[in-house]
Amino acid sequence: MPDVDRMLADFIKPLRVKPGSDVVLSRDFDPGYTSGLVDKESGDELLQRGVGMLSEYQERLAAQDTYAVLLCLQALDAAGKDGTIRHVMSGVNPQGVHVRSFKAPTSAELDHDYLWRAQVNLPARGDIGIFNRSHYEEVLVVRVHPEILHGQKLPPASRGGDVWKRRYREINDWERYLVDNGFVVVKVFLNLSKDEQRKRFLARIDEPDKNWKFSAADARERQFWDDYQKAYSEMLSHTSTEWAPWYVVPADRKWFARICVSAIMAHTLMGIDPKFPELPQADRDQLAGIRAQLVAEDS
Repeated sequence: MPDVDRMLADFIKPLRVKPGSDVVLSRDFDPGYTSGLVDKESGDELLQRGVGMLSEYQERLAAQDTYAVLLCLQALDAAGKDGTIRHVMSGVNPQGVHVRSFKAPTSAELDHDYLWRAQVNLPARGDIGIFNRSHYEEVLVVRVHPEILHGQKLPPASRGGDVWKRRYREINDWERYLVDNGFVVVKVFLNLSKDEQRKRFLARIDEPDKNWKFSAADARERQFWDDYQKAYSEMLSHTSTEWAPWYVVPADRKWFARICVSAIMAHTLMGIDPKFPELPQADRDQLAGIRAQLVAEDS
């Protein structure tokens, strides 16, 4: 489908962070961007096409059993990570998709290096893995709250110098290793505006059936908005690479964010272009014999 692939590439091009670029979120990416689409209804068909393509290519990915796809989904609170996963993956075989949510590290995880828990939760070949938050929390929330670093049981030398640039390098090297071994890494940041986050927080407070989604911690983290914007900008600048690029998806319109993520995933799988395996002639001959026996049972 070369025409579809080109269309998807053109659609997601404005979202891709060019490797080596100096990103300032407030300057470079508009959370309200919708690529000319005016409302949810105008985007529904695009979303369903993307979901359908994902279903088809996921089946091929599983059958080929050579590559795995890892989607790292990062965002501030209320940006719509859970809803995006639910809608974009609605048409795929759930056996081939594995979602892992990363929260504060456990004591067991702190007894390992900071990439360990990501490594042990990687998808298997043939599968799609989704990290709801990811190893990037180590250069985001830990950077905004540096006191967390002192609780990570690190030797003094590992906390000194420019620890963030060192972690950017380590993450880039680790992702390069994954890609070299057949694990395709896709990274998406859902870019939500401060005003839209405020509206969504208010909805979670005002609507009883959404109260469970809100916590006081969400409001506390909002006080660090500018710090997070800086941390995200530097993360995007230092870790969007040719082998594992970042996409900044406008998240003020949930329906548009879902279209974007489905397009990014579909484009990624089309780039892999997995094939159904072709059986050796001896196996095909065996199948033909079995088929003949099954047909004969009906006579």
